[in-house]
Amino acid sequence: MNLSVRDTAGLLKVSEKTIYRWIKQQVIPAYRVQDQYRFNRAEVLEWATSRRLNVSSEIFLEPEAVDQPVPSLLEAIEAGGVYYRVSGGDKEGALREIVGLLRLPEEVDRGFLLRVLLAREAIASTGVGDGIAIPHVRNPVVLHVRKPLLALCFLERSIDYGALDGQPVNTLFTIISPTTRAHLHLMAKLSFVLRDSDARRAVLAQESRETIVSSIGRAEAQLARSGARRGISSVLDEQVQPTVEKPSRGRGQGSSSRPVEEPCN
Repeated sequence: MNLSVRDTAGLLKVSEKTIYRWIKQQVIPAYRVQDQYRFNRAEVLEWATSRRLNVSSEIFLEPEAVDQPVPSLLEAIEAGGVYYRVSGGDKEGALREIVGLLRLPEEVDRGFLLRVLLAREAIASTGVGDGIAIPHVRNPVVLHVRKPLLALCFLERSIDYGALDGQPVNTLFTIISPTTRAHLHLMAKLSFVLRDSDARRAVLAQESRETIVSSIGRAEAQLARSGARRGISSVLDEQVQPTVEKPSRGRGQGSSSRPVEEPCN
């Protein structure tokens, strides 16, 4: 609980009054400690990124990882793989199948990973619209993985996922990261890539693995060129524009005929 109301307002580029209003509406993760509100940095940053809020570039700074390079979305999806015809009749069943497919170190407890993914979904659906969801854990560091991975899974049948647009989901990008900084960079880059017309078309059409990975690589390269001119953090900031979201209290497309593809080596 290392962030105060003032700290959080600075990170999210809003007034302290707005933070207190979100607390009252129970839409931001907060804790009351000795009559003061405190916030967990990882939870707040993940919450803001998932809601496409305009955030300070400091969102990507993590003291223990500032000397590490920004993770590559292309390398992450090459490590994670693209899978077709993944089974699962509901959200839990689909996530269970996906966790079983992930290329994880032996020491990672897959049962625990499934539980934390479901716990994240219990807070709010990670369905982002157009049949796409981005399941991920609330606090990346609990998994102790050495490098980030992004697994793209196409379900055999669309399922109800509680997405904001009400559409069933059949496409899931699952993010596993070693640090909060890596996690947030991948989330922001994926948000950018899904706005790229060629990459989005390839994903929604469930094109071949090679086509999808290539289109993601081109979109990320475009982001890198823009970042080189103006600074990567400012460019990524532009990808997470504010959205109007109703406060919440408390917490089919056709299937592919292609076989499951394994991650590349």
